[in-house]
This record gives sequence, C-alpha cells and structure tokens, in this order.
Amino acid sequence: MAVVPYKDKSTSKREQVAEMFDNISPKYDLLNHVLSGGIDILWRKKAIRQLKPYAPQTILDIATGTGDFALEALALKPKKIVGVDISEGMLSIGREKMKKRGVDQIIEMRSGDSERLPFTDNEFDAVIVSFGVRNFENLLKGLTDMHRVTRAGGVCLVLEFSNPRQFPFKQVYRFYSRTILPLIGRVVSKDSSAYTYLPESVQAFPDGPDFLRIFEAAGFTNTQWIPLTFGVASIYIGQKSQ
Repeated sequence: MAVVPYKDKSTSKREQVAEMFDNISPKYDLLNHVLSGGIDILWRKKAIRQLKPYAPQTILDIATGTGDFALEALALKPKKIVGVDISEGMLSIGREKMKKRGVDQIIEMRSGDSERLPFTDNEFDAVIVSFGVRNFENLLKGLTDMHRVTRAGGVCLVLEFSNPRQFPFKQVYRFYSRTILPLIGRVVSKDSSAYTYLPESVQAFPDGPDFLRIFEAAGFTNTQWIPLTFGVASIYIGQKSQ
C-alpha cells in the first residue's frame, strides 16, 4: 500500500503530493533548512560536484520544487536548465526566485509530471532530482522515463533521504524523524500531515542497494551509491549506455 500524505482522502498519491506541496510551499525552503540544520545545502553542493566530470550543457531537474537544486547546478555552467514539478505553488515561488537572481533565462520552471515527462527521447545531458523520487507513485516507471529523456552517454543523479543503518545514529534519527520533525513541521507549516508523511515515506523507500536494483532495472549502468551524513541521505548516480 502506497504511503500518502492525507490518509483520509481517496485521491491518488500524485494528487495528494501536489496538494501537500501547494499547502507548504510558502514555508518549504525555510523548513528544509531548519529541519536539516542547513546540511541539505551541503548535500546539494556535494551532489552537483559529482557531475563536474560530465560537464552537462543541458540539465533537467525533476521535482524541482522552488528550484534550489537547479540553482546549485549553475555551478556546472550549463547552457540550459529546465525544472519540472507538479505543484504550481512551488513553481510560482521558484519562478520569482529565478527572476530575483537574474537567472530566469537559463533556468526555466515548467509544470510537468515526473512520471510522464513532457520531453523527447535523449533530450538532456544530465537528469537530476533531489528529495523527489520517493514521492513517485511508481518508482520504476518514473526512473524509466528519466532514462528515456537522458541522452546516450548522459548521466542521472538522484539525491534522496535514506535510513541510517548503524547504531546509535539509526535510533537517534528515528526518534528525531518521528517525534521532533513532525512537531516543528506542524507548527511552522500548519500542515500536520506533510511532516508526518516525510518520515513515513523515507521509512518505506527502497534505499541503498535496493534502490540501485530498481535504478538498473530502469536501464542505468555504472551505478554508484554514496551515503551522506551517517546515511541520512544518499547520492545515486547512473549512466545511459552509449
């Protein structure tokens, strides 16, 4: 059974995720940084550094939200970045952010379903996503579509939460994510379901070697798993064969 934000509703996971992000969009960036102690910024920087050897000129940022990962990808000096998301609330904040920073000619924010991407085959040098794939209704389908729009020889990078495996960090993180995180999220965002959904979705997500198996089933090769901060998050990298 799929983990969803609003258990009392009969709508699909896709619809519920879109509604959830619309609800929390005004406070999303603040909460991200507060709840992670700002370390999410360092995770994004490290993830983007993994792509430097590939020097991608066209980048697709999936589940872009307000565009933080797309902004970080500017460090690669690409010609074009396209961010897609199903939440118009998040996109509207992201578009304003791009205009304020004067990068809206390079970063385009578009409405789109991450599992049915509105792009042609082999369109992008790199496809990236941060903290978005665990919200997919069908993980394999979403990753397969990401593979489709990646050009031959191109790269896909996924940054996602994962479950720490070692004592005592496993126990500390579990207490924080189930008790402290939903409390702070509820107070700041006024959406109690959103930050209860977060730890539940992380717990249910197939991370580490399990994710690599699905990544490879979607068609990616030369896959890597890079755990971050005692395994609280992970970077996954895969290539599309020439």
